[in-house]
Amino acid sequence: MDLGLKGKYALVTGGSEGIGAAIAAVLAHEGCDVAICARRERLLQETARKIADASGRRILAIPADLTKAADAKNFVDSAHREFSRIDILVNNAGSAPGGVIEELTEQDWELALQLKFMGYVRCLRYTLPYMRQQGGGRVVNLIGNDGNKHSYWEIAPGAANAAGQNLTISLAGQYGKDNITFCAVNPGPTRTERWNRLVRAMARDWKVPYEKADALAPDSIPLGRIATPEECAYMVAVLASPMAAFANGTMIDFDGGQEKALMDVGRDEIFQKE
Repeated sequence: MDLGLKGKYALVTGGSEGIGAAIAAVLAHEGCDVAICARRERLLQETARKIADASGRRILAIPADLTKAADAKNFVDSAHREFSRIDILVNNAGSAPGGVIEELTEQDWELALQLKFMGYVRCLRYTLPYMRQQGGGRVVNLIGNDGNKHSYWEIAPGAANAAGQNLTISLAGQYGKDNITFCAVNPGPTRTERWNRLVRAMARDWKVPYEKADALAPDSIPLGRIATPEECAYMVAVLASPMAAFANGTMIDFDGGQEKALMDVGRDEIFQKE
């Protein structure tokens, strides 16, 4: 099926690896020119080259630390200067530390909100005037199921994600009249570089083999596995396309039906055996 994305211009934050890189690649293969940003410039440039070579589309690599308003503004303004319009914004950059409240520091909470939530706010602030001026656009926020499937181990990510979900629905109500639509995709555990790092940290902290820590998430998902970045990317591409033109204020849990309570039980069992 042709999604009708040929000739569109898209911005993807956190586009150097993981879900962000997969989204940029899928959008490019569907015919978009794409600007991606991330903090690690070398990896960002390598990813942009790979996507450009595979798709034949123009891929801009613009280094940015989205905890800084100036970097967010430069990313958006530079992309608009090169493309002359912004049809799609995919907010994806950001992660937040897990842990129980007794272990989380003030810095952990600030990190959770600064990038995962405020990074989205900053990119929106600078993108929405362009979209309004050109007569419309689409925003897809990659948030996470921690925002509405609660877990005591993930309260910092959950707080940032809940804020992002509220932001998405609120702006959908405000900007619909401007033909700017807002959707959210809430992934569960996804097989990315970040997930592998998280599992290694869990295995280290709980003193269990990597395989045991890695099994907690699949055991909480009826499908028996976690998602791939490409699966998330296809969902985003559909929501960003004219095929989903009437989807506004829509949030989709993309987690295989995960039951978060089962992960908490698994963690408790590990701790009780220590």
